[in-house]
Amino acid sequence: MELDLTSIAPELQEELNRNVMFTTLETVKGWVRSNSLWPLTFGLACCAIEMMGTGGARYDLDRFGVIFRASPRQSDVMIVAGTVTKKMAPLLRRLYDQMPEPKWVIAMGSCATAGGPYVRSYSVVKGVDQIVPVDVYIPGCPPNPAALIYGINKLQEKIRYEAKTGKRVTSP
Repeated sequence: MELDLTSIAPELQEELNRNVMFTTLETVKGWVRSNSLWPLTFGLACCAIEMMGTGGARYDLDRFGVIFRASPRQSDVMIVAGTVTKKMAPLLRRLYDQMPEPKWVIAMGSCATAGGPYVRSYSVVKGVDQIVPVDVYIPGCPPNPAALIYGINKLQEKIRYEAKTGKRVTSP
């Protein structure tokens, strides 16, 4: 059954066009998920200080729906900030495995993305993507709060796209 809008008065038709929205459930689900991210903080070095500063009053990640959680069972995003050593790698993987699906990972800083200045050290993992799948890379040593906010916005776009298309997008 179709609704015939030609018989409706023009002012009422304009009111309907302004106030009624049609969408799909997947689009709404993606919008809700992307605007209520609960990251598990995995701060390991100086990038963690920038991550904490971003969560503070000046940059206020709460306005994006980002609420830091201390438990992996309550988190859907893991922000790995800093140098990951080979001794810490199994713990990182265990925490990732404890997170419920859907889950995403942000690698913050040059140490987390590629090993940073410690790339020649025997004890440093040359990028967290060797342990867990990474969705967003944020370069810098350390990246400033604006870069982390930009990375979170990119993750939000990715989540909305994945919900709309139904496909999981993997990073290169």
